[in-house]
Amino acid sequence: MALRVVFAGTPEFAVPCLRAAARSADVVAVYSQPDRPAGRGRQLSVSPVKAEALARGLTVMQPENFKSSYAKDALREFQPDLMIVVAYGLILPQSVLDIPRYGCWNVHASLLPRWRGAAPIQRAIEAGDTRSGVCLMQMEKGLDTGPVLLSLETPIHPDDTGGSLHDRLSALGAEVVEDGLKLLQLGIRPVPQIQSAEGVTYAHKLDKAEARLDWSQPATVLAAKIRAFHPWPICEAEVSGERLRLHAAQALPLNHHVAPGTVLAATRSGLDIACGEGALRLISLQREGGRPVTATDYLNARSHLRST
Repeated sequence: MALRVVFAGTPEFAVPCLRAAARSADVVAVYSQPDRPAGRGRQLSVSPVKAEALARGLTVMQPENFKSSYAKDALREFQPDLMIVVAYGLILPQSVLDIPRYGCWNVHASLLPRWRGAAPIQRAIEAGDTRSGVCLMQMEKGLDTGPVLLSLETPIHPDDTGGSLHDRLSALGAEVVEDGLKLLQLGIRPVPQIQSAEGVTYAHKLDKAEARLDWSQPATVLAAKIRAFHPWPICEAEVSGERLRLHAAQALPLNHHVAPGTVLAATRSGLDIACGEGALRLISLQREGGRPVTATDYLNARSHLRST
């Protein structure tokens, strides 16, 4: 008899995990965040997980929270063997974690205990980590503190962005969900591994204010931040009196003796800006109200910046 699974998730990251759950178990309900206003028209928008669930003809539930007995009773009525939670966006109280027969599993986009919290993908790139991965975790009351059941690892490549690593980890998340469900279907419960007390770090939620670059920082730090914060919130900086959004850049180990923020060179290779240490070569950028362009196209529109 197939496992009765309740799936809880909201963003695009969770969609492959929902598909994996549907392949390996009987998904009796899908929980997602309530529809929110989005876009310029502020029209109500369904989450990617809800859209996938509706396309599959699955029952969708969207409680604001689980504080009420009604919300908990509704979950009990599905008689779940297991609840799989992937970037759902709601804190589940212990009273909810205890409802499914096998408790609740969570897919987290880091190699725990490093980068517990809201933005593990971006924080790993920003910190210069060389590896990341996903963990299938048995949920408990603490924030990403539960024992790890299964994990998969991937290198962080020098050209990885928050977007490219997101997509790769999303696919790995689907793999651990499928692997875990296959074991459970065979009557094998994955062995929980208690997280180490050493190496704990927290991936705090992204703030748009963090995306404003400070040229006094080292070029390597700024280049990592530009990759980490792409495609959201996208880094911004002032260059020759104009605020630009920066989509791609490269750190250069240049020695200079000018103030941070000074344009060192403007050629077909890019726009080189002096930093606290080294220089940052801007490769793809965007003017206010414009679209992303190469540095060459940008300089063609601002010929006074081009190096002779």
